[in-house]
Amino acid sequence: MGMRPIADVQYGDFIFIAMDQLINNAAKLRYLSAGKIKVPLVMRIPVGVSARGTQHAQSVESLLSHIPGLKVVCPSTPYDAKGLLKSAIRDDNPVMVFEHKLLYGAKGRKEALDVSMDVPKEEYFIPIGRADVKREGKDITIVGLLKTVHTALSAAKRLKKEGIELEVIDPRTLVPLDKETILQSIKKTGKLIIIQEDNLFSG
Repeated sequence: MGMRPIADVQYGDFIFIAMDQLINNAAKLRYLSAGKIKVPLVMRIPVGVSARGTQHAQSVESLLSHIPGLKVVCPSTPYDAKGLLKSAIRDDNPVMVFEHKLLYGAKGRKEALDVSMDVPKEEYFIPIGRADVKREGKDITIVGLLKTVHTALSAAKRLKKEGIELEVIDPRTLVPLDKETILQSIKKTGKLIIIQEDNLFSG
């Protein structure tokens, strides 16, 4: 009682073993108790395409995004990971923190593209539910998630040479989703591309 556990699930592909406890208990306890019972649980869940086999390369973040009572966080940089994790630990609801495996130890790895390694030593928090405009542009809005944020930024660099300016948005949180930031960008550009490694249908 009174603790704020952080569970490291290695890998996200094995989260299915805990689905009953997550969906029928952790996600529902606050609702069943009219808010009297808090579930300050954080689960760190590595996901994403890799060369580690079919049971080590799935993206399951959209699956858990459909479960009422769970918050879903997807940092794409070390800076965001620290700030979001600190906010998740202080949240009284279960928070699923998805991390792309190819962003671990990203410095110097070509898969990580231009991921910044800058993480302040001082304490800071990033509010859950607030998107980040990683790059401003006027022609096309691209919404990426986890590693695909960096794929989008890399594409933006190349297309700039052709006179096309991409606006890259990182939701950082799927639940709750910052729809306002995304919609504002779409109103400006009139075009939207979503890139993600999850399933095409309902991903």
